[in-house]
Amino acid sequence: VRMQWVLRMLLLSSVLSPGHAEDGFPAWFKNISTDLFWSKGDIMLGGIFPINELGNSSSSQREQPDDVHCDRVLSYGVSQVLVMKFAVDEINSSPLVLPDTSLGFEIYDSCRQPSVIMQPAMLFLSEGKSQSIRVLCNYTGYSTRVAAVIGPSTSEMVSITGKLFSFFLMPQISYSATSDKFSDKKQFPSFLRTVPSDRRQAEAMVQLVLRFEWNWIAVVGSEDEYGKQGLRQFSLLASQQSICIAYEALIPVYTSSKATIKDILQRINQTDVGVVVLFALPSAAMDFFSMVISSKMQKVWVGSTAWALDKNLVSMEGIRTVGTVLAFADRNQKLELFENYTYAFLSRLEREQLNGTSNANSTKTVDFPLADPCPSCRGLTLQNISMATDARLQRTAFSVYTAVYSVAHALHKLLKCNQTRCLKKGSVLYSWQLLEVLKTISFDINGTQFKFNEEGNPSIGYTVLTWIWGKDQVEFQDIGSYVEKLELKKELIKWHQSTSNEVPKSTCSANCQTGQVRRVKGFHSCCFDCIDCNEGTFQNRTEDFQCTDCPVGQWSTPRSNQCIDPTFHYLEWNQNESLGLVLGAVVVLACHAAVGWLFLRHWGSPLVCASGGSLSALALLSLSGGCASLSLFLGQPGDVVCRLQQPLNAIFPTFALATVLAISLQVIYVTEFPGATPSRLESLRGLGSWLVVLAVCSVQAGLCGWFVEEGQPHSQYVARMKVNFVESFLRCEVEPMVGFGLMYGFNGLLALVSFMCTFMAQKPAKQYNLARDITFSTLAYCVVWVVFIPIYTGLQEKTKSLAQMAAILLSNLGLLAAYFFPKCHLLLTTPDLNTLDYFRTYLEGAP
Repeated sequence: VRMQWVLRMLLLSSVLSPGHAEDGFPAWFKNISTDLFWSKGDIMLGGIFPINELGNSSSSQREQPDDVHCDRVLSYGVSQVLVMKFAVDEINSSPLVLPDTSLGFEIYDSCRQPSVIMQPAMLFLSEGKSQSIRVLCNYTGYSTRVAAVIGPSTSEMVSITGKLFSFFLMPQISYSATSDKFSDKKQFPSFLRTVPSDRRQAEAMVQLVLRFEWNWIAVVGSEDEYGKQGLRQFSLLASQQSICIAYEALIPVYTSSKATIKDILQRINQTDVGVVVLFALPSAAMDFFSMVISSKMQKVWVGSTAWALDKNLVSMEGIRTVGTVLAFADRNQKLELFENYTYAFLSRLEREQLNGTSNANSTKTVDFPLADPCPSCRGLTLQNISMATDARLQRTAFSVYTAVYSVAHALHKLLKCNQTRCLKKGSVLYSWQLLEVLKTISFDINGTQFKFNEEGNPSIGYTVLTWIWGKDQVEFQDIGSYVEKLELKKELIKWHQSTSNEVPKSTCSANCQTGQVRRVKGFHSCCFDCIDCNEGTFQNRTEDFQCTDCPVGQWSTPRSNQCIDPTFHYLEWNQNESLGLVLGAVVVLACHAAVGWLFLRHWGSPLVCASGGSLSALALLSLSGGCASLSLFLGQPGDVVCRLQQPLNAIFPTFALATVLAISLQVIYVTEFPGATPSRLESLRGLGSWLVVLAVCSVQAGLCGWFVEEGQPHSQYVARMKVNFVESFLRCEVEPMVGFGLMYGFNGLLALVSFMCTFMAQKPAKQYNLARDITFSTLAYCVVWVVFIPIYTGLQEKTKSLAQMAAILLSNLGLLAAYFFPKCHLLLTTPDLNTLDYFRTYLEGAP
């Protein structure tokens, strides 16, 4: 033992030597006090930490107020006390903060018991150095024993001290109480904290659950302020994100929990969830997981900050069998000098023990009136160095450290300190003054900018971690972070029950496919059947329960997740049907050209004169125009094209039919009235025929004008179209139908009158039968359009256009073939008949 002591002293002397300080260790380590729970200073701080916990007794069984036995030391709580001491000593040694003013502290045990925490709370509120609280009407000038309180650790304890300190506006800075109810500044105006609230933790948990597409989970909390608030916050946020809570329960904290936990696990198995969110204190989490281990349950456990790093929990026998643990820890920094500080403190404490010079009893004075929080802590040695290297403390010490530094920076500002001294040192300090400064203070700590928001919460987030099962112990693997949004490295997670490391499923129903909506079964929105959306409706969002109607002007196919603007097709020039009709029109136009060329060669001959002369030329031109106007049916419709399409295709045949009608009147005149003078025939064949053509065409022009005037522009027609299709054939609207019928009916009437004029006409003896040509040409025209009418009414839009083009082309060809081809045949085969005698009746009116 003596040899071990000598070796330790040599090592300690090397740590605290001036030479060592020059190598990077602070020189102020030489002045470390071994008093862990009290230190004198110009300004005193209070500290409340869970240094002990109840032994085998229960606070509910006490018969006297002080009948509470906190006789089991919590090494984690003692480590946190050491962090506060380290922070105060570091501040006192630094010239940058409170240069000529020292901080002191009094630290007491909360034992996590209301009856215990009330003693230091009331002591801190006592006036000055006294141990009494005065009853006053106005506490503005009331100076409390300490300037601020660091702690307590749990939300349950803050619920007890929070309103008490708030009455005096005593700054209370907790390093681990996370309940969101303390963000209400109306109830807790003096409460601040250096860890995020449970509301942010619940937001982070919800984002984690959403990231893995889990929507059927269980939530369990401890039956205390922390667990209740956490469960409530998570359930509320989860429901807003369409996450279903299959089951939620609370673990008893102050009574036996075994039977309750057994029932909770049975209910979790019944709901068949794969993920459980556990918002609980470490003690409740240990009770819970001990039953989980014994029941051999394996799930994905989403853990809160309270138990995520608990040393006792991760060292439980069989803990590696529970499944996958994803947990959150406060996003903090490592205190680089803390391990060295702890080593120096323990070394000095051990040396004093061996020398018999311990000053631990010095705290038993009027300045430290309550019981020693940890008498056994006087026996700490270097063998307890693990208290500084504990993984949980490494991740949480920064919260205690920051709480102390926030008070120091606020005091620095309140006392108007510069680089050398504080201008208001020695002045009376009131806690409410310090609180006002704390609310607005912003400072840099280890490279991180820190400040409190209007709710007293810090501007920090979380580290997301998973438990990795090593050979001998559990390791904490960082897998992401949450500040404003969740950042996650999924590949670092090792899932249980998955050889391919696939993410476990936790859904009540499989996701619906695209274009399907949910029909809820039972009470939970996550349990559903999938229903197809009909055409004209669509799946707007994944979680929709009914299909959404398409907006006006759009449509959808069955099982769509969006509506689209309709796609229109029209007769393209390169389609087979179009090419066939265009080829036919070209052939007919070629025939027109051939007939015109032949008539032109024999211009002035009896045959050409009898056929109408210049009227026949007008008829050929109009028939050619009719063929050319077929092009208006091809290509994309537009306002101008649609305005001209039907009128042009109606009026071009009118010119040809008007010519035929004029010649028909001549035929009936010479055949039915042979005694009429030739002078009258000449008038009829000249000016009279042109007047007939002009009158007929004027009527048709009027009908066409009315049709155009009554019809709407094509663009307007498309805009007003009732869309109940995704794809459709688009053609020019034929409206009004009455106008369409009048235009083409008028042409039919002209053909019918011409037919009736020549049908019974007598053939001149040994002369050309001109009446026959008119009869057959008008008959062909009438037959085509009579057949067209019933066919047209039963066709679809595309075939209606094709049918009309075919009817126009066939009727054109009928007029050409029946009226002009026989004359061309005569000119080509028997040109010797092209004499005045052969056409005398039609030219001179003489038989």
